[in-house]
Amino acid sequence: MLITAGVVAGRVGWIKGEAIAGLSNLTFMLLIPALLFRTMSSVHLDQLDLTPIAAYFVAALGLLATMVIFFGYHAKGVVMALACVFSNMVMIGITLVELAYGQQGLVTLLTLVSVHALILLTVSTVVLELATARASGGLRPASVWGRWRAALGTAGRAFRGALLHPIPLPILCGLLFAQTGWHLPAVVDKPLALLGSAFGPLALVLVGVTLASTPVAAHWRQSLLVCVCKNLVLPLLVGLSAWAMGISGLPLTVMVVAAGLPMGANVFLFSQRYGVAHELVTASLGVSTVMALFTLSAIMLWMA
Repeated sequence: MLITAGVVAGRVGWIKGEAIAGLSNLTFMLLIPALLFRTMSSVHLDQLDLTPIAAYFVAALGLLATMVIFFGYHAKGVVMALACVFSNMVMIGITLVELAYGQQGLVTLLTLVSVHALILLTVSTVVLELATARASGGLRPASVWGRWRAALGTAGRAFRGALLHPIPLPILCGLLFAQTGWHLPAVVDKPLALLGSAFGPLALVLVGVTLASTPVAAHWRQSLLVCVCKNLVLPLLVGLSAWAMGISGLPLTVMVVAAGLPMGANVFLFSQRYGVAHELVTASLGVSTVMALFTLSAIMLWMA
């Protein structure tokens, strides 16, 4: 209903382009850091279980490699492969998991969120740079080391940018604060709680506003394969990987639900950066989000 409200607001013009950018900045720079820091400020390291995270990335990186082979080892193929594995864990995932599974489920998700972009975007950057170099004929023996240095340099910048970002940074700061044994005073905790509670509804409304301006009709058939992989195949693989590692209960549920989330917007940024598949990625983003209203509901019911 919140996403639908955003679609209506976008269609009738209640929210303009500049306002969308401003609200997105407010969400990412103020509301989400408040929620993440406050959530993690009471979590001790001995409460964290990294096994579900390992199970998630075994499946995600395996599917990424498979889809690169399927689409082809070139810039467009790598971007489309990334679209099959990169979930919208912030704008939709955090709100959904907090509402459905409470604070304990949110801690499990935020542990994944803290490294999700870091790992997938860094790996994808290296692969993209090498694919681009290969397409331009630059991987001759004499220049292999130079290309590797350029690719690793770009990956390093992506890694640094992903770390010094309003998502993982407050998670890490909250965890560090928790290890001190201190507690947030009420005069700080209450404003953080109010800011954090504003994130969920605003984020989902903004998802709807974005959908209202997303061109889907011309590319929905081509987008369907990507969306089936993202919304259905990835959660299936994550579930199997987690089951094989002996994971059960709430951590298993949160990992599978996180994998079933629709495609994240970072894929669109990659398509812009490398100048490939803009319209197809945009359409896939819209189709994946609409599909998730049904596929993600089914996954949550099944996991329950």
